[in-house]
Amino acid sequence: MNHILENDLLKITVAEHGAEIRSIIRKSDGVELMWQADAAYWGRTSPVLFPLVGNYYEKKSIYAGHTYEMGQHGFARDMEFTLLERSDDELLFYLQEDETSLEKYPFWFELMIRYQLDGTTVKVEWTVKNTNDDVMHFSIGAHPAFNCDLDTASLRFEKKGKPCDKLVANIIAGDGSGCLSDEQEVLALDNGILKLSDELFAKDALIMEDEQADLVTLIDADGKDVVSVTCPTQLFGIWSPVGKHAPFVCIEPWYGRCDRVGFNQMLEEREYGNSLAVGGQFVGAYEMQFK
Repeated sequence: MNHILENDLLKITVAEHGAEIRSIIRKSDGVELMWQADAAYWGRTSPVLFPLVGNYYEKKSIYAGHTYEMGQHGFARDMEFTLLERSDDELLFYLQEDETSLEKYPFWFELMIRYQLDGTTVKVEWTVKNTNDDVMHFSIGAHPAFNCDLDTASLRFEKKGKPCDKLVANIIAGDGSGCLSDEQEVLALDNGILKLSDELFAKDALIMEDEQADLVTLIDADGKDVVSVTCPTQLFGIWSPVGKHAPFVCIEPWYGRCDRVGFNQMLEEREYGNSLAVGGQFVGAYEMQFK
């Protein structure tokens, strides 16, 4: 089932399946701003990544002597959420563990995702609660895809209101593991701007660590801002499918990332992993500011 939030400026559609944004329409001209999940390129629009961002090395994690297998980006994006609350400008979705999730991930949890519409800004908030009797380990992140022409669009990167002069991007290994290699690429920026191209994503996603930017803006062929995504996180990724010249780009704030190639698979030792004490609660958020 889908749920709609709208005001005079935007109309947003969010599905209970995955609690995923499926559409954001700008009312002034009727333009659809989000990628519409054409499976010929990529069959999703804005999935939530939980309890894993990216891949475990060899798709496996080890916890308390047991080995668990889980696919890329976790399972929440493929589960049915419950709508807990709604108002004229907010939707709140809820998910907890079940028998299927416990086969892949050894923790009980509560996950709530709140969407709030404020003018031309969409605010997304995640709340994760540990309902176990032990420390819980997890990652969470966003994966919104925005319509654009890779031949003419650009991204502008800013940190504390100032343009970045470069980015150091971590590169996914070419072995098909979906995990991080030791390779890095320095991206030179022109007043904070990086021109997009199909070639930019020839090695899959570009992953930026160490809070290199806190605001990423998509710019169209006419030099106009389309959307700005806040990245109040240690990491973020940018991505478009390898070799497909897809008509979209993803700007992805993350609390966590994929393993490195050769990682020992110990869940509690993952780089950029998050831990919650018994009864603890984590709150993370980002915003999409449409122009």
